[in-house]
Amino acid sequence: MSDSGESASQQNLPVSAAIIALLVLTSVMLLALFSRTAPHPPLEVPPFALGPFLGASLAIGAAAFHLVRQSARYGSTLALLFALTALVSFGPQKYFDPAFSRIWPTVITAQIAVIVIVAWCIVTLRRGRPTSKEQTLE
Repeated sequence: MSDSGESASQQNLPVSAAIIALLVLTSVMLLALFSRTAPHPPLEVPPFALGPFLGASLAIGAAAFHLVRQSARYGSTLALLFALTALVSFGPQKYFDPAFSRIWPTVITAQIAVIVIVAWCIVTLRRGRPTSKEQTLE
């Protein structure tokens, strides 16, 4: 592998770890839903049933992980979409959830992972844009 490939791979490590963390947390949430292990999530969150939504979220996360690890162009887009789907389950609204005292480690961990993903996407977008000097040289 070339140095540039290794460099890109190293730069993607934090976001890959954050995606894996959210994949694990979302999977545990889905298992808690199926097994009805307290404190389990509700079966439905308007406007959709939570099970299929979590399944779609896991699929987006798996695709994001694959594309980010391959340094593919749309990896950051899917990573950001996955982070947004995670906020439905782990967003700031959970601070007001009656079960927060029992679920706070998951909520805080997920929010840190979302912050890492968003920050990585911002850095990636900025790095990907050519500077004005580069534009004039072309």
